[in-house]
This record gives sequence, C-alpha cells and structure tokens, in this order.
Amino acid sequence: MWRLEKAKKDLENALNAGSLRYSETRYREAENIMKAGWMEMARQNGKFAPFRDYRKADSLLALASETALKAVAETDSIIHYLDSLSRFELTQLKQELVEYNNSLNGSLVIRNAIKYWTFAQQATQIGEQLANKGEYEEARKEFAKARYHLGWLSSAIDEYVDDTASKIKVWRNWVKETLDETRAKNCYGLIVDKIAHKTYLIYAGNLVKTYDCDLGYNSSQQKLFAGDGATPEGRYYVTQVKRNGQSKYYKALLINYPNETDRRRFAHNKAKGIISSKAGIGKLIEVHGEGGRHEDWTEGCVAVTNRAMDEIVEKVGVGAPVTIVRRSDLWP
Repeated sequence: MWRLEKAKKDLENALNAGSLRYSETRYREAENIMKAGWMEMARQNGKFAPFRDYRKADSLLALASETALKAVAETDSIIHYLDSLSRFELTQLKQELVEYNNSLNGSLVIRNAIKYWTFAQQATQIGEQLANKGEYEEARKEFAKARYHLGWLSSAIDEYVDDTASKIKVWRNWVKETLDETRAKNCYGLIVDKIAHKTYLIYAGNLVKTYDCDLGYNSSQQKLFAGDGATPEGRYYVTQVKRNGQSKYYKALLINYPNETDRRRFAHNKAKGIISSKAGIGKLIEVHGEGGRHEDWTEGCVAVTNRAMDEIVEKVGVGAPVTIVRRSDLWP
C-alpha cells in the first residue's frame, strides 16, 4: 500500500512541477505504469490471502515512482533551458531598444520608427511579465513580436537614411543659392537646418546669429500634405510679417508654402496614389514664436523663442529668402 501512496505522491509532485506541460510523454508513461500497478494490486487483493503475490504490483509502482522522478528532472531541465533562453532574448531586446532609442533621440522625429519602437517595447514588457510567471512559451511569442517590430523599425530608419543621403546635394545647392542671393541683394535671410534644430540668420552671405528651433511633430520627412505634421523642405520667401496680435504664436514670418515645386510633388503623389485623393496640400507655414520647448510639436512650422522672434522680425522682411533643409553638412 505504501508503494501506491508513494507513486501517487510522486505523480502529484511531477504534475505540480509542470511535467504535464514540459515532459508529457514521460509523465503519461508514469501515470499508466502506476495504473497498471494499482490494477495488479487490486487483482491480488481479490485472491485468498495465502495466494496473494504483490511483487509485480510493487515492481510496477516502484517503476512508476522512478518514471515520475525522471519526468520531474526532465521538466526542471527544460524549464531551466527555457528560462535561460528567455532571459537571453530579453537582455538582447532591451539592449537593442536602448540603442534604437538613443539613435532616435539624436535624430528628427521619424514617426513610423517611433511607432515600431513603441510596439517592440510593449511586446518586450509583456514577454518579461510572462517569463517572470514561468510562461516561457508565451513569453517567447511576445519576444518574437518585438523582434518583428524591430525589423520594421530598422527598415524605417534605413529608408530615412537613404532618403537623406540621396538629397544632400540638393540641400547643399539650396544653401549656396540662398547665401549667394543674400549676398547679391545685400539682404537678410534665414536658413533652417532641421536635423540640427537650428535657424540661421544671415546677411549678405554671412552668418549673423544662430537660434535653436522646434519643428513639426513629424519632422523627419518632406511635407506631403495638410495635417502630416512635417516641416517642408525647400526654398521659400517671406510673404507677410506678422507682428503683435497677427499670429497665434506671438510674431511670425509667413512663407510661400506651397511653392511650385511643392505643388508639382503634391500632384505627382496624388496621381500615383501615394497620398489620398482627398488630401489637401496645406498652407500657413510660418517661422513663429512660442518655441524653445526643445521638442518637435508644431503642425509643420518652425518655432523659435519670442526673444529670437523679436530680433528676426526687425531684420527679415517681405521677400527675404527662407530656406529649409533637412541637413546642412557643409555650412556653416
């Protein structure tokens, strides 16, 4: 009888250890052997006492206990492996998330990249919670989701880098043309470097002063349509100087966005289905005040501090060039 109770206890311990999940074959084997031993014991109990022989039952029940212990050992080994694997994957994901986050913090706002980073972070956190509960298989599914989103994040960054590299010569020319124009006209102008988050006040081809600036909340790309949160990139001119009470944001320089290049791009993108047929091109892009927040928050405008705006509107008038580039690598 004690062997039966021991076999039952060993099976119960195996079940509690998770053997039904991680070592089901061996657990079922132990369970079947115990049932066979139990039946053999019952068969012997049905005989007259002088004819009872429990040796086979004892042997089966002993084997059941031995098999149950093997199931526990196998389960412990698998759990240890899965735990180590999950911890390794978690460490790798956390490290990559930090590296990607540092990379994104040092660049313009790449909305798709930030979205994928957030998805990856959420999946990683859920996976960590599951791993802490011993739900390793479900945890690894979440880690796989995180890895999937990091793949898309990497693609978004690569696309941004490739786009920037392909246009750097164009931006260099815009900067040069703007400097040449202010030199030829002996006038003031502005050059905005989006990546540097700098607005440069220039006069007759020379740098006069540099201001920090905030941009659109989707600042990493060219403006494509109204409401996309992107700050446009191009050569523009001041069409209106807005002083006290004329601008929502203290004072402002209204520029001629969209220019002809913007209109052609917009028409092309609509024709190709890149943007919705119902989308508008946008307007009312300004260099305005209320900036200095050290984050990209505008709808597409360039924002500087009110003090900077006071200085700018006293020097930059209607007709002055305002050039916005994603990156100015050779100037100033």
